[in-house]
Amino acid sequence: MAELETRELEYFVAVAEELHFGRAAACLAIAQPALSKAIRRLESRLGVKLLERSSRHVALTSAGEALLHHGRHALNAVSAAAEKARRAGDQQAHLRLVIKPGGDANLLSGILAAYAGRPDARQVDILFGGATDRADHVRDGRADVALLYAPFDDMTGLDHQTLTVEGRVAILRPDHRLASRSQVTLADLAQETLPRWKGVRWTGAPEAERGPEVTDAAEALQMIRLGRTIAILPRSLAQPMHPDLVYLPVNDAPNSELVLAWAQDDRRRLVASFVAAAVDAAGTT
Repeated sequence: MAELETRELEYFVAVAEELHFGRAAACLAIAQPALSKAIRRLESRLGVKLLERSSRHVALTSAGEALLHHGRHALNAVSAAAEKARRAGDQQAHLRLVIKPGGDANLLSGILAAYAGRPDARQVDILFGGATDRADHVRDGRADVALLYAPFDDMTGLDHQTLTVEGRVAILRPDHRLASRSQVTLADLAQETLPRWKGVRWTGAPEAERGPEVTDAAEALQMIRLGRTIAILPRSLAQPMHPDLVYLPVNDAPNSELVLAWAQDDRRRLVASFVAAAVDAAGTT
């Protein structure tokens, strides 16, 4: 018998997220005593205490924090498996591609045209994700493939194919001390304030000060105009260039890659065909 059942895991995650048995029971549409009993049974089976609880307080133990982290991923995997099974049996299923607006390095039209020319092509539904959630769309089954940027996006659980490699540019105000340069280096930017991209690993200049948190390029550009930060972006994400800002190549910054990503366990012809078309269109191998 499995140590964890999906329903028990759902119960625990609900309690761990709410940190309140009454609210969790209401969300799950079950009686609170039944929920409490299920959590106690789960703790007994695992042999660890998952929650510290009193009449007024519920808190996660270290074991509970670990189960919450991995439990969320497990529930997402179960949901994704069910969705992929349904779609694998649907011979008319559309292919769902998630992208960030403007995050295709001008390759998308060519990719779609190349795919449309294949004999097994399906209709492609374009989904628009945020700055950091597109990989999650693929992991939890909301999308089949995604256009992502390495090393910025989290590739955990995904396979990917590089479509294009590009340099990065620094975006500055016209009155910035470096604005008159034709190019800059990471050393030039070491003392600058760089934005913190919400949900993205830090990939700026090693000694740079971390500045205001932003969720997308539009917010970053506004902060640059206000003099609160500068930004270092892949060249394609800096398009279109705004006439009131200065764009300088960062000669020694690591290149970024635009990649097409899909779930590691996804071996469907639907996905393989689209990947092959994207590689052909991008001229990569």
